[in-house]
Amino acid sequence: MATTTGRSWFDGLKRSWTDVPIDASHDSAIATTEFLEAAESLCTLFDVLGSVAFTPVKADMLGNVKKIRDRQLASPVESENIQGLVISELKSKKHTAAEGVLWLVRALDFSAQALRHNISHPSEELSTSYRHAYTGTLKPHHSFLVKPIFSAAMSATPYRKDFYAKLGDDPGKGDKGLETWLGALEKRISILKQFMERKDAKWSAPRGGIYDAQL
Repeated sequence: MATTTGRSWFDGLKRSWTDVPIDASHDSAIATTEFLEAAESLCTLFDVLGSVAFTPVKADMLGNVKKIRDRQLASPVESENIQGLVISELKSKKHTAAEGVLWLVRALDFSAQALRHNISHPSEELSTSYRHAYTGTLKPHHSFLVKPIFSAAMSATPYRKDFYAKLGDDPGKGDKGLETWLGALEKRISILKQFMERKDAKWSAPRGGIYDAQL
């Protein structure tokens, strides 16, 4: 949260996306522990947005973090990176954590695209940017029961000027921090989206299952 001491929201994060290791020598493997910590830190952005309408969205993301962490704790050696965690779980004929990764990446992509769109359109309000991002990320995978929850959350976003003020009381610092943080997030999302398209990262899901039911 913004303070009166020149600190920004980014200064208070447990883990920034810039601090999530990518092992370029190992197929761009993304470190699991740091990835989950950064995802948890991102969820505090919904507190900055300042509406209880985002509570179910935040809870769903944290629920997926828990699914992934549970797998990491159960199989630590195979789960040092996100890609290895997914592949090892699928080889065991399970996919709880893999589903968690899929949905968490979709939610992270939703958040990243909303912020990127808003930065790129300086006169646009947050609600418009979030609706634009939702259409291209989560909406195609949501049921008619879930879509109204997101619609309510997006309608409850604060005014643009109020949101950016909450990121930090030093406007210049806040803007720079957002660009750096967001660019790092986008890079890791891109890596994982490409990974999840691989044959060895897929599994069969029944119609009407998690893909239609989850937030």
